[in-house]
Amino acid sequence: MKIIGLVGNNADFSYNRLLLQFMAQHFTTDVTIEVQEIKELPLFNESTAQPTPACVIAMAEKIAAADGVVIATPEYDHSIPASLKNCLEWLSYAAHPFADKPVMVVGASLGQQGTSFAQTQLREILNSPGLNAHVLSGNQFMLGFAKQQFNEAGQLTDDRTLKFLTTCFETFQQFIQAHQLVPAE
Repeated sequence: MKIIGLVGNNADFSYNRLLLQFMAQHFTTDVTIEVQEIKELPLFNESTAQPTPACVIAMAEKIAAADGVVIATPEYDHSIPASLKNCLEWLSYAAHPFADKPVMVVGASLGQQGTSFAQTQLREILNSPGLNAHVLSGNQFMLGFAKQQFNEAGQLTDDRTLKFLTTCFETFQQFIQAHQLVPAE
């Protein structure tokens, strides 16, 4: 099973990138997670005078070819980062790779609530016309106090947290498999 892990911000250091990297290293049985950055995407401009940037096309092709996508979003001011919104705007405008694509939303934050507001907003965006993703309901993995959750090697240290992440991810794999059994219309 091929999954794209989309880093939901463009920061040089990101606990969300660290979470996706951990997932890519930890979940290796019958699954490959390729961590994809959004740093290089230019600011979205709906101008038809300029062609869609090659980096947007390349990202859209990777997402379209994947069995599913995990988006790791931080929470900035109770919202998703502008860089993630920019990425989604490009993808909904240029190629629509999320149409009917199974998507799991996760997030890591320094605060107690994890990324609850950002995840709610991201789910709404992913369900909008132009994106039309199939977002996994429930199984929302929100990692609060992220700085204390990882050791120096980038490994999650709390057994209960790891168990919950594993349960959520296994449910996502089942969600992808069920999606693959449904005939395309």
